[in-house]
Amino acid sequence: MSELVTGEAVALELRPARLPSRVLAVALDLVVTVVAYIVVMVVVVLAASGLDEAAQVALSIAAFLLVLVGGPIAVETLSHGRSLGKLACGLRVVRDDGGPIRFRHALVRGAIGMVEILMTFGVVACIASLVSARGRRLGDVFAGTLVVRERIPAGGTGFVPPPPPWLAGRFSGLDLSAVPDGLWLAVRQYLTRMPQLDPRVGWGMAERLAGDLAARTGTQAPPDLPPAVFLAAVMHERRAREIRRAAGAGVGPGVPGDGYVPGAHPQPYPVAPSVPPSPPMGAPASPPAAPSAGTVREAGPGRPATGFVPPA
Repeated sequence: MSELVTGEAVALELRPARLPSRVLAVALDLVVTVVAYIVVMVVVVLAASGLDEAAQVALSIAAFLLVLVGGPIAVETLSHGRSLGKLACGLRVVRDDGGPIRFRHALVRGAIGMVEILMTFGVVACIASLVSARGRRLGDVFAGTLVVRERIPAGGTGFVPPPPPWLAGRFSGLDLSAVPDGLWLAVRQYLTRMPQLDPRVGWGMAERLAGDLAARTGTQAPPDLPPAVFLAAVMHERRAREIRRAAGAGVGPGVPGDGYVPGAHPQPYPVAPSVPPSPPMGAPASPPAAPSAGTVREAGPGRPATGFVPPA
């Protein structure tokens, strides 16, 4: 188990890939790469049969670099860390912060991988992965990346609390295309570990994540919603869209299976922490204060029991 540490020093879980699955993924990638290299070399030999020896050697070197080095770099860049072998084994390369890799990360991993995997038959990479606490080879260390597992058993994942039912469809028009995978990961990990956080730390994390999410979507978070509720509602909207795409149509807010549970108990979203001042000694007890934002209220006519009172 590895941890992603946020600015508030709160650890969010990442699941590094184990060495056997990484070796299998690399073996599959090498088989595909070697087959592609053989095909390219046959084409080069047939096409360069009329050239002199120096030209044939230059073409052979170019084909080697293009297929065995440039090929894996291009695949990891375009697939955001999912090569064919990693896709088959349920693995993915991500940045240290959990975000998707870019060309420079794939370039460093590919260049160093040529030495520690191809030239040493993987011995250096295996030793580095065994020594590293996060299972990283030298290419991952220099590139600032980590290979993680994408397919995790359902029992090992945390429960993401659904938003209050009265938010159904409120964010259906939100543009989520610009939100990176790393931010979705951080939001999901926060929502799953929310009950374990200190209220003040949890509120601060929710505000920061809600601000990042609002900046990416181009829409400010509604002032009448606590940040954690906004995060849960947007996360639910993303999940509902994925279900609609997978099913083709017919899944919308309020449909069974979309995360809303009629009559469910309020979820423990954090509220703005406040510490009431202590009354002076000998002073009569003050009457109970009116419920503030984030307190639970009972259901009434036309008012569902959501567990939240929008701030005035």
